[in-house]
Amino acid sequence: MPDNGLDRRKILTGGVAAALTVGAAAPAFAAGGAQRAADDTTPLRAAVLEYEDPWTKALGLAELLRQAGFEVVPLDLTLPADEQPQPADLIAFGTFTNNSDDYLDYVADQADSLRRFVADRRVVLDLAQSDQYGAAVAYLPSGLSAVRTDADYDTIHPVDPGHPLVKGLRVSNGRLFTGRNASPRVSYETVQRWSSMRVLMACSASGFPPALLEGQFGSGRFLVTSLTVDKIRNSAGAVVQPADAVTDSEAFFTALAGYVASVRTGTAPAVVPTPMPPEQPVGPMVGHTEPGNARIWARPGLDPSLYSRWKCAYRELGGKGNKVWRTVTTAVDPGNDNTLIVQLRGLAPDTAYEFALTPVKEVAGLAPMTGSFTTSPDPDKPSVVTMGMGSCGPSVPDHVWTAIMDEGCDSFVMLGDTPYVDSPDLEVARRKHRTFLVQPEISRMISSIPVWATWDDHDFGGNDFHGDYKSKRQNRTAFVNYRANPSFGQTADGKILKQRTDGEGVYTSFRRGPIEVFLLDPRWFSRTAPSWADSTQVTCLGTVQWDWLRKQLRRSTAPFKAIATGMIWDDKQNAEKDDWATYSYEREAIYDFIAAEKIPGCFLIGGDIHVSRALSYGPRVGYDLWQFIVSPMHDSTIPSLNVPSPYLVHSAVEPHVFLKLVADTTLDMPTLTATWINRDAERLFEVTRTAAELGHTSYPRRPAHAHHGRDEEHPGGGRGHSHR
Repeated sequence: MPDNGLDRRKILTGGVAAALTVGAAAPAFAAGGAQRAADDTTPLRAAVLEYEDPWTKALGLAELLRQAGFEVVPLDLTLPADEQPQPADLIAFGTFTNNSDDYLDYVADQADSLRRFVADRRVVLDLAQSDQYGAAVAYLPSGLSAVRTDADYDTIHPVDPGHPLVKGLRVSNGRLFTGRNASPRVSYETVQRWSSMRVLMACSASGFPPALLEGQFGSGRFLVTSLTVDKIRNSAGAVVQPADAVTDSEAFFTALAGYVASVRTGTAPAVVPTPMPPEQPVGPMVGHTEPGNARIWARPGLDPSLYSRWKCAYRELGGKGNKVWRTVTTAVDPGNDNTLIVQLRGLAPDTAYEFALTPVKEVAGLAPMTGSFTTSPDPDKPSVVTMGMGSCGPSVPDHVWTAIMDEGCDSFVMLGDTPYVDSPDLEVARRKHRTFLVQPEISRMISSIPVWATWDDHDFGGNDFHGDYKSKRQNRTAFVNYRANPSFGQTADGKILKQRTDGEGVYTSFRRGPIEVFLLDPRWFSRTAPSWADSTQVTCLGTVQWDWLRKQLRRSTAPFKAIATGMIWDDKQNAEKDDWATYSYEREAIYDFIAAEKIPGCFLIGGDIHVSRALSYGPRVGYDLWQFIVSPMHDSTIPSLNVPSPYLVHSAVEPHVFLKLVADTTLDMPTLTATWINRDAERLFEVTRTAAELGHTSYPRRPAHAHHGRDEEHPGGGRGHSHR
């Protein structure tokens, strides 16, 4: 449901509706706030923050509490929870209250006082969340947690039927709160994750996802719920729900009154937490791999409060005799969405390994998270590397990932829009990364070969988004949560960042045998500062990334150097500005640097445009400079972006395409072959270049039987078109 900018809400106090403008202070009461004794016989009092539902115009919390026997007063938003003018036994936040900044500001500013309030034999009931996907109940004390999802439900089932808040409620066909109108639905923004809390009601008979959670802190209780059972009247007091629904709501709040009284007297039942069921595991994924090291990433999905430590057993595959298992341990990282990275060291170059991840604390019947990989070749020895690349990936089952494996790719680079996030919300971004990586075909691939990644506009933020995007930091967090690159851009003070922490950008580089790949980030810094290449223009890369790229190119000894970005290096020729033609002054500076420094072996990689192309810009850097564009891996093409160009050699408007790069330094003349292939193994077109044709002078010419770098369609049946 959208937040429609409602600027007036209503609060019910003792059954009287009083208009409350958002941001206005609550009415003042005489000073008070003294703690109540456990045997206090005064009536129960509830401090309420409640607003009219902007969509259905319904409310009712204060009136229901009054009918249940509470004295109802407004929550004074100017004072801490435990220093209210009239001491309360219950603080209740009504459904949809979070649509006002009043609630959001109060729970953020008064987290400590809400905890103190509860610890003193009191209760907080929170029905507030709507349209807050992934929002945690931020004021819960350490050890307790509840995080919501955007899933909504029409069914509620009793999970703990003997609990005082459930016992005695009407049950119809195994369900609670039946007979209600469809609007509002009975459960909004249901809890998806929790820790150390008891599930009392749920939206399915399985007990998941929860609709009512109970947590104990000190002598008091936190109640977190997704129920909308307080919304039974309109602002004029007229009932808007059927009679059975009203009766059900009244019964719940009557039960709540008895429960709050038992908390006040210290007789409430102790809270026995309900273990969270395992989430679907994600991974494992083989990340950055070198000749002697490898990174393994995973999100196990088990409750991290119980299974925080994990071990990875690994051993060499093949050869003679039994290989010895070695083991290393690591910890799930809550700050990185309960993912882990384990570093395997002391490996042999160009060697196959298998591994298995298991929790240190054994779980009966739990299958290990297994995989395999081959380390990178020794960079100083002749080798053959077959690297896949692709952009614009599907988040549904698709055998394009299987085709990559079938083609013998020993590694893969994600060039962005992998996946499509298109949201400013961190939890949405994380969920979309999970959905992408658990697709069965990609799951098999990432557990079998090393994977590196950069981002493009849709995983950075949205279509044609640049560095001025206000929510880019949330999507960067999700990106580093779900990747195992060697580095992740830079720190705030300009140092290269190797940890998965807050930082700037996601650029990185790596070498695998004859190929070194420079994964640039043209999104994060773009439009945020003057360009280092032309101070009258805005930057694309930023100064630190530019200095880093120059340093990395100078020091590289790789025969073949891929300079890769999600966006293309020429002009899309449409209204969008996310291409290198927009930042031509920095693009030309990169080309000038390669030429001036006489850096051989460079070629360009791009994606994004849902068309595959090969372009040759002639001897721009002292030798022929090529751009290989590969897109899309999913099923949606954009024929209008297959624009004419004097540099275009091949193109194909084809879905489900990836690029296969074969770098071979075992030949007399090292050779790079780029082949565009679809998921059905059809060759679209192919480009072959020798080291000599890419500017190397230390190699002899190739033998006479070789192709001498001709740009030719594969004899297996190419469908590309030459535009020389």
